[in-house]
Amino acid sequence: MPSVPVDVPSIRRALLDWYDVHARTLAWRAPPGTKGRPDPYRVWLSEVMLQQTTTPHATPYFLSFTARWPTVSDLAAAEDADVMAAWAGLGYYARARNLLACARAVAGQHGGVFPDTEAGLLALPGVGAYTAAAVASIAFGEAANVVDGNVERVMARLFAVETPVPAARPELRALAGLLVRDDRPGDWAQALMDLGATVCRPKSPLCGDCPLTTWCGGYAGGQPERYPLKLKKAERPHRAGIAWLLRDGQGRVALVRRPDKGLLGGMLGLPTSDWSAAPDVEPPVDADWREAGFVEHVFTHFSLTLEVRVAEGAGDFIWTPVEEALAALPTVFRKALERGLG
Repeated sequence: MPSVPVDVPSIRRALLDWYDVHARTLAWRAPPGTKGRPDPYRVWLSEVMLQQTTTPHATPYFLSFTARWPTVSDLAAAEDADVMAAWAGLGYYARARNLLACARAVAGQHGGVFPDTEAGLLALPGVGAYTAAAVASIAFGEAANVVDGNVERVMARLFAVETPVPAARPELRALAGLLVRDDRPGDWAQALMDLGATVCRPKSPLCGDCPLTTWCGGYAGGQPERYPLKLKKAERPHRAGIAWLLRDGQGRVALVRRPDKGLLGGMLGLPTSDWSAAPDVEPPVDADWREAGFVEHVFTHFSLTLEVRVAEGAGDFIWTPVEEALAALPTVFRKALERGLG
């Protein structure tokens, strides 16, 4: 914690004044000063989508979801397969399953109305501390402490925190909590996020544009980009596998539904071997298989090389037109399909 008093009123005033002028225009956001509160469904959906991805990548998915399922009850009534297909390309597919579980809990147990407190939101399936705080502050005006990666970086620099992450996270959260007040809690949370995303960037921070340099320990020390301190990451392990692209005479490809549990659980995919150091398995059906090259993909915890093999044949699969498959498959399988189609 800081050893000198924190000028909370001045920090808040400077950042909120900056936000009133520089707030990003986002599909799910009400502009600063808008009367009334945003739809909790849209806030929740956007926050789930934005985990582990960027705003430009998430935005078309958000627009597609809200056009197709405009309310949480509409989403709750959707078929699992439709939602999983619409999610394809956003990654971290357990989030899509949690999304449905939460929507169905809101629709079935709360009459289609989101709980209006952080504690109530946290009790919903698949809703973690960050999402509960974000929805509570932005949609319901609760003075919740909203801390994501952007906020952690701002706090680490503002207070020149010397503890490396992830060990520093409780300290960074406590520091962020020092600045939370009942006044404009949703705008405050979004202002911190915007500052981290556009000015207090991971690399090459734009300190000349920052409203908080007067109080920033990292800036005063001349090395704001040094923070947050990070321990060296362990080398990502590598795996390999085989993806089989089987086509019929009607312009369709053979897909399978992956098991609900595990990586890419519940998603459509090409038939594949296990992903180990040296896969050696039989193909899904007897056919004249031929090699079609390799694709590379990086997951959070390992990198993957998939050898693509193609053939024509028949079998008990989910036979899907090529264009539909390209739209529905997760990125790794879309890469393999595109490679196999040549």
